[in-house]
Amino acid sequence: MRPTLYEFAGGEQALLALARAHHARCLADPELNHPFSHPDQHPRHVERLAAYWAEVMGGPPKYSTECSDQSAMLRLHAGNGDMSDLGRRFVDCFVRAADDAKLPDLPEFRAALRAYMEWAVAGVLVHPDTDATVPNGLSMPRWSWDGLTTG
Repeated sequence: MRPTLYEFAGGEQALLALARAHHARCLADPELNHPFSHPDQHPRHVERLAAYWAEVMGGPPKYSTECSDQSAMLRLHAGNGDMSDLGRRFVDCFVRAADDAKLPDLPEFRAALRAYMEWAVAGVLVHPDTDATVPNGLSMPRWSWDGLTTG
């Protein structure tokens, strides 16, 4: 049986390394720096991000049991206007952070990571208006080697 993306990446510590590397890249980016350096950012933002990505990629449900749900995550990012350029930069930082975190460089794995982040960013950018309404009760997405799964 094929491992989950979470398992193939190396588990919790690998996703934490990815989140740390991604956060550092976003802080170093002249355009992404602003949204990533807010003083009101959750003090455990990087750890929560790692837990979110871990759960999405087949890891334990730590984010949804200890932090929040998909609806709340989307609400957190809603109402920021057209951020399509930031979205592209975010994906680029994510892809490069996988190198920084020394995740496996198997092309199929890296393609699955990129496809996930492109999909995720598109989902966040669906709610640009300040009066955006994000539905309640959205389930956590699950991403596999073949893309979005249903359940």
